[in-house]
Amino acid sequence: MTTIHSDAEFKAALSRLPLDQQRRVGKLFVENVIDLSDNPKVKQAINIADKDDLSAAEIAEGFKIAKVAAIDSYTLCGRDADWLGQASHFVASAAAMCLTPEDQVAQCGDLAWSTAMNARMAKVCETIAHGQGADDQEAERQYAILETFQEPVRE
Repeated sequence: MTTIHSDAEFKAALSRLPLDQQRRVGKLFVENVIDLSDNPKVKQAINIADKDDLSAAEIAEGFKIAKVAAIDSYTLCGRDADWLGQASHFVASAAAMCLTPEDQVAQCGDLAWSTAMNARMAKVCETIAHGQGADDQEAERQYAILETFQEPVRE
C-alpha cells in the first residue's frame, strides 16, 4: 500500500484512477461528510453511485438530484453566516461533482479531486460553526480513504 503524505500525491493518485473509480472513491468522500447535509435528496443522489455498472442515465439522474440540492442550499447558505447551511451546500456540491456526467467532466476538472475539495469545504464550515479552527483532519481522512480504496483485493 502506498502512503499519501501531501495533496500533490493525493491529487496525482486520484488523477491516475479511471473515471468509474474516481466516482466510487468520490462517493466515499461524500459519505464521510454526509451527516453535514440536512437534505435527504443528497443521500438519495449519492446512493445512486453504489452500482458497479452505472448507466449514463442513472448518473445524469443522480447529478440532477444533487445539483438541485446544491442550488437550493446555495440560496440559503449566505444568510446570517449560517456555517452549517454552508456545510450542507458543500456536501450537495460534492455529491454533484461525484455524479458529473462523463460528457461534462472535462469542464469540472478532476472529478474525484473536485469532490474531495467540496467535502473538505463542508468540514471547514462545520469547524467554523462550532468555533473551532480549521485543520487538515479531513485531508488526512481522505488520504486514508484513498489508500484503503487502492489496496489490492484479497481473496
